[in-house]
Amino acid sequence: MNGEGQVPPQAPETTGRTAPQATMRAVTQDRYGDAEVLHQASIPAPVPRDNEVLVRVHAAGLDRGTWHLMTGTPLLARLAVGLRRPSNPVPGLDLAGTVAAVGAAATRFAVGDAVYGFGRGTFAEYAVAKEDRLAKKPANLDFRQAAVVPVSAATALQALRLGRVAAGQRVLVTGASGGVGSYAVQLAKALGAEVTGVASTAKQDLVLALGAEHAIDYKHQDFAEFAQHYDLIVDTGGNPSLRRLRMALAPTGTAVIVGGEGAGKWLGMNRQFRAVALSPFIRQRLVMLASAQRATDLEELATFLESGAVLPHIDVSFPLERAREAMEHLVAGKARGKIAITI
Repeated sequence: MNGEGQVPPQAPETTGRTAPQATMRAVTQDRYGDAEVLHQASIPAPVPRDNEVLVRVHAAGLDRGTWHLMTGTPLLARLAVGLRRPSNPVPGLDLAGTVAAVGAAATRFAVGDAVYGFGRGTFAEYAVAKEDRLAKKPANLDFRQAAVVPVSAATALQALRLGRVAAGQRVLVTGASGGVGSYAVQLAKALGAEVTGVASTAKQDLVLALGAEHAIDYKHQDFAEFAQHYDLIVDTGGNPSLRRLRMALAPTGTAVIVGGEGAGKWLGMNRQFRAVALSPFIRQRLVMLASAQRATDLEELATFLESGAVLPHIDVSFPLERAREAMEHLVAGKARGKIAITI
């Protein structure tokens, strides 16, 4: 049952390379651009390759990565996703659903399994995913909750791992009310850190509710001017300068740069590259995160999720036909936590 009270169409249960011969509802785009390029269409259901799984999608998550793919920015990324238009016209990376078919070489899942993870073209009734990018859905989460976990939570987990977080450390999370930030706050807290989150005035309550001991309102306070110095900064939003990050770091602290909206038309990572170039010459450690999609991270996250130490915070859900509105909500910076698309 999806968020609109409708049961998605059933796909024939198949194995091997044969996929359901049916059309499906999907959100598609035929060019790069803002949210107006998104529209609903009826297209053929995808066919899983040998190492892939076909998932009947119950819900999908919306994240900044999907926005980048929709707009084709930074421009260098088009070498991988299509020069003139997206090579895959269906957006969406996060998914949660049930296995409808498995490829001939796929062995980790069976038809009917409830899964979540990283897919391809997840704003649709069916999507394919490599089996090593899926995991069993956490038992305590519904499909909508599970769908908003993979990209953002895995990125947060990898950032904390790269930052060598340890119990007792002081951790600062910028963009703490966003997708990655909301998980970074919870995971750092679960790992024993003392967490401070940076967010707007309207989102201070959310940051504290996520478990942060302290919240900084960036509209009225500058985290770089506080007497407090942090062992680890997870920078997920706001594009603070390297100088400000270093001012807030302890003498041997680490800053992990995750976000970077608007940081260069071509590469989008100018600040990250400057950080990496500077790091060998100073005592502080400045690193950039290149996130990966791995089932092992999903399985590790499931332990936090099933224990209740980390939980998705969904700001709002939109049905598939309102995906354009969902994207506009994200771009406007209104989201408190995550946005879900129900199918």
